[in-house]
Amino acid sequence: MARRSPSPAGKALALKWHLTWTWKAMGNVLIVDDEFSIRKTVSLLLKAEGFVPFEAAGIDEALAYFDTQPIDLMITDLRLGMESGIDLLVKLQERGLNTESIIMTAFGTIETAVKAMRLGAYDYLTKPINPDELMLRVRKVLERKALQEEVRRLRQALDGREHIRSIVAASAAMQQVLDVVARIQERDIPVLITGETGTGKEVIAQALHRTSVRAEKPFVPINCCTLPEDILDSELFGHVKGAFTSANGNREGLFQQADGGTLFLDEVGDVSPRLQAKLLRALQEGEIRPVGGNNIIKVNVRVIAATNRDLEQMVDKGEFRSDLLFRLNVLPIHLPALRDRRDDILPLAWHFVDQLRERLGRDDLGLSSSAQEKLQQYDWPGNVRQLENIIERSFALFPGPLLDANQIIISTPGKALISDVREEATLTIADLEARHIRAVLEANDHNQVAAARVLGISRSTLRRKMSQMM
Repeated sequence: MARRSPSPAGKALALKWHLTWTWKAMGNVLIVDDEFSIRKTVSLLLKAEGFVPFEAAGIDEALAYFDTQPIDLMITDLRLGMESGIDLLVKLQERGLNTESIIMTAFGTIETAVKAMRLGAYDYLTKPINPDELMLRVRKVLERKALQEEVRRLRQALDGREHIRSIVAASAAMQQVLDVVARIQERDIPVLITGETGTGKEVIAQALHRTSVRAEKPFVPINCCTLPEDILDSELFGHVKGAFTSANGNREGLFQQADGGTLFLDEVGDVSPRLQAKLLRALQEGEIRPVGGNNIIKVNVRVIAATNRDLEQMVDKGEFRSDLLFRLNVLPIHLPALRDRRDDILPLAWHFVDQLRERLGRDDLGLSSSAQEKLQQYDWPGNVRQLENIIERSFALFPGPLLDANQIIISTPGKALISDVREEATLTIADLEARHIRAVLEANDHNQVAAARVLGISRSTLRRKMSQMM
C-alpha cells in the first residue's frame, strides 16, 4: 500500500512540535538583577516551567556565566545598583555575543526601551513583573530563536547538498564516497580519509566541513609532511613569547584558529611520535599546551585527517600510535585512484578546462576527440592533481583553442620534461606566434576570417603574418 505524503496541515503541526521541543531544549536563562528577591522569584518561575535558571547580581558576575555556560536568554534589570543593563548589553556586543535578552525595570521610558532594542534586546517589561506576561515573553523569544535556528540549519543543509553536487563525481565509486559525506552531515565525528597522493582528499575534507554543523566556522588545513617537527609543533599548538629564539610574541596555533570549526591534518602519517602524543591529548581532552607555555587551553575542534600511508601497518611497526589511530579513524573514507574510476577522467578534464575558460576569459578552449581519448587511456599515477596540471600545462604551451592529442604532453610525476623544456627554450617569440596562428587556423578549418576574429587582428594582418611564416 502506497504511503501518503503528509498534508500541509500535518507538516505545519510537525514543524510546530519540532520547534516546541527545540525551544524547550534552549533552557539556559540568566537572570541579572541587583535585588535578591526579584532574582529568586523569576528563577522559581522559570524552574517551574522546565528552564535552567542562573542568577547574577551585576555585570561582572553575569559576564562570568557567559565564559562558562551557553546562555540562551538573558533577563536583566535596567538598573543594577551603580551599573546599567544597557552597559551589560554593550559589553555583550563588544564580545560578539548576540544572546537574546529581555529588559525589565520599574523606570521604563520610551527612550531607554528604544536604546535597549537597538543594542539587541528583544523585549521590554515594566515592574512589577506579571508572571504570566513574563513566561509569555520568554516562550515567544525562545520560539523565535528556535525558528531562526531551524532556518539556519535547513539553509546550511541545503548549502551542503549544493556543495556536494558541485564535486565532479561521475563514477559509482565516487558517488558512494559522496553518499557517505551526505549521510554523516549531522554527526560531529573525526574522519580519516585514505588514498593515493592527488586523489582529492582535501576536497572531500572541505565537503565534510561544509555539510557539518561547523560549516559557518573556520576550515583550517595543514600538510604535516612539509614542515620540520619543531615548526609543526608551533604551527599546530602555538607558542608563547621566548619559547625559542625567534618567538618575539605569543602566537595562536591552528587548533585555536580552528576553534569551533574543523582542522584538516593532511599526511598525518608523517607526524612524529612526540607530536602524535600531543595530538592524542587534543583529541581526547580537547586541550592543548602552546610550545614553551604552562597554561592549558581548551579547544573545540573537529579533526579530519588524511594519509596516503597504511597507518595500521605503521602501528604494527611501532611507527604510529594505536590509540591515536582509534581516535582518528572513527569513520574511514577511502578515495580510489583515478585509474580505478575512469568514468571521472573526462568530466574532471572538462571541469579543469572550464576553470581555465573562466580564468582566461576564453570560451573557445576545448579538447578534441583525440585528446579526450588520450586522456581516457592514460593511467594517471599522479591522479586528479596530475590531470589538472597536464590540462593547465598543455594550454600554456599550446594556447588552443582546441587541444589535440599530440599537444597533450604527459610526464611521469616528479620527472622533469627535459626534452620538452629544451625544445621550448630554443623557440623565439616569432616561432611561438607562428605556432599559435597555425593552431588557431587549424581549429577554425583554415577560415581566415574566423581565425582573425579569434586572434583579435584584421584579416590583412593575418595574411601578412602567414606570408612571413612561409
